[in-house]
Amino acid sequence: MGDVVFRVDASLEIGTGHVMRCLALAEALGRRGVTSRFICRDHEGHLAQRISRHGHRVDLLASGACPPAQRASGQAGQPAHVAWLGADWKTDASQSIAMLADARPDWLVIDHYALDSTWEQALRPFCRRMMAIDDLADRRHDVNLLLDQNLGRSADDYTGLLPTGSTVLAGARYALLRPEFSAWRERSLARRTDARLRRLLVSLGGVDKDNVTGQVLAALLKCELPQDCRISVVMGEQAPWLDAVREQAAAMPMVDVQVGVADVAALMADCDLAIGAAGTSAWERCCVGLPTLLVVLAANQVPGARALRAAGAALLLGEGDELAASLKAAIERMADPAMLQAQQKACAEVTDGLGTARIVEALFGAA
Repeated sequence: MGDVVFRVDASLEIGTGHVMRCLALAEALGRRGVTSRFICRDHEGHLAQRISRHGHRVDLLASGACPPAQRASGQAGQPAHVAWLGADWKTDASQSIAMLADARPDWLVIDHYALDSTWEQALRPFCRRMMAIDDLADRRHDVNLLLDQNLGRSADDYTGLLPTGSTVLAGARYALLRPEFSAWRERSLARRTDARLRRLLVSLGGVDKDNVTGQVLAALLKCELPQDCRISVVMGEQAPWLDAVREQAAAMPMVDVQVGVADVAALMADCDLAIGAAGTSAWERCCVGLPTLLVVLAANQVPGARALRAAGAALLLGEGDELAASLKAAIERMADPAMLQAQQKACAEVTDGLGTARIVEALFGAA
């Protein structure tokens, strides 16, 4: 295999999870000698600098607005998240083709809820093979390989949405995680034999545009936490409420705010319970056996959150006015060592952290 191009975006609306999981795959491919490039739109909150720091080339498409006729979700046969694209699909396709020039990569990887088979068909002549990363199973794809890393997913969920002969990798065993999570897994699980609530992690995504982090900290003041419990808050560099959360945390001696954490896996391994979003970071927490009180930040996170709850790996918190009361009740439940340990074991069974390696093998096997 020679090279791979990723078409993926991050923004204040989209969040950072799509780019981060593509970076995990790009890093794994790099260890096999594969060069990766990224094509991203210049949205507010894009992660081009972070991608570049990892040694990958980034080509930015000019920012814009979705045409008014396409802003209504699901209208005129468009994907439900079409407004996230920042352009109509034809413009995005032509701009992406121009970025590819004559490169014709071995794989073009698309991780974008606003793109579907129409865009993919337009790009087919400019790459050898195509892979889509999806979580929704709500639109058609024209790709050789599709990944849906969500718990409980199966190839049957994409029946009728893919060409004959396409391969589907489905389920949390294919979760796109960086290697440090599997590396920390054994140590993290070993320390959890003494289940006790000593350190709490609050991590609501790299953006948290609605400042749910601030709501959680306010609610924690009303919870009965152990006196020696410490709270670590992790936020992204692009988070618009970062300064406000820092000011709020300054009045809470048990809280420390960390930004752009380099080794999230180590931090998760040292925590006993997380309050986190039901996005891609959910699989990171499961790998190291870290139970979670889940906050749903977007409608597309609901199926994954419910699947984790059904597996016994998480409790689902209420939203809005229900958040504080549900958090207080959940903290009381998780203060029970037996409950905490049961969720730790359930988390560890969700994914072993080796999904990225399995996906790399699938890409090489098809190359």
